[in-house]
Amino acid sequence: MGFADQRFNVNLSILFTELPLLERPAAAAAAGFTAVELWWPWVDSATPEQSELDALKKAIEDAGVQLTGLNFYAGQLPGPDRGALSIPGEESERFRANIDVAADFAASLGCKALNALYGNRVEGVDPAEQDALALENLALAARAADRIGAILLVEALNRPESPLYPLVSAPAAIEVVDKVNEATGLGNAKFLMDLYHLSMNGEDLPSVIEQYAAKTGHVQIADNPGRGAPGTGSLPLEELLDQLKKAGYDGWVGLEYKAGDRPSAEAFEWLPRAAR
Repeated sequence: MGFADQRFNVNLSILFTELPLLERPAAAAAAGFTAVELWWPWVDSATPEQSELDALKKAIEDAGVQLTGLNFYAGQLPGPDRGALSIPGEESERFRANIDVAADFAASLGCKALNALYGNRVEGVDPAEQDALALENLALAARAADRIGAILLVEALNRPESPLYPLVSAPAAIEVVDKVNEATGLGNAKFLMDLYHLSMNGEDLPSVIEQYAAKTGHVQIADNPGRGAPGTGSLPLEELLDQLKKAGYDGWVGLEYKAGDRPSAEAFEWLPRAAR
């Protein structure tokens, strides 16, 4: 087995960012990839103009790539925010306004995975209140995802880079996944297993894979340290992905790493073109 046995997509919110958004799908295609994923591209708007949505849809279609993953509105990302759905007030309202917009956009491109970032803890707000709001909003998101035949992803981030984000371990994210599925009865909430974030938390990655592969709906990778391409750090990513495949995970692996000082097109030398 090895990298050649995996299905990789490129996250266009962290790679090819030297290009305007609408040029990135074609750049990924030119690099040999057939699938892409995105954070919510409009950080300042949960409900962008239809013309903006249409332009991005056209760019993806014209490039001939498949959109395989999309985040719901998550605030300033990259930036200080880590999601909106657990934050009382305007941010939570923006998330709710975005649910059907994101789901309908995903549906228009056949995208079957929607990621809902939990959001940071807010000073002066009871964490239990935030968690209750989060469960309510995640249930709404799960129902919207189910409407379009998609899964809802819940992601653990890492504590050093996201100190106010409460889901900083695989068990914490899995607990939320289970609660959402219990609340909706749909069973379409899944774990987004980001091997970089989990390694930054010091988790035992083979153990995480063994325990949670069956509840995993998507996988993302970057090497550690540095969040660069595979081979730039010390994570045994090829072995870990082999273990995931043997455990039954046959979905996409999102490339969510930084290209560094090079153009993004040069950040894929580790992956034979035939495997893209």
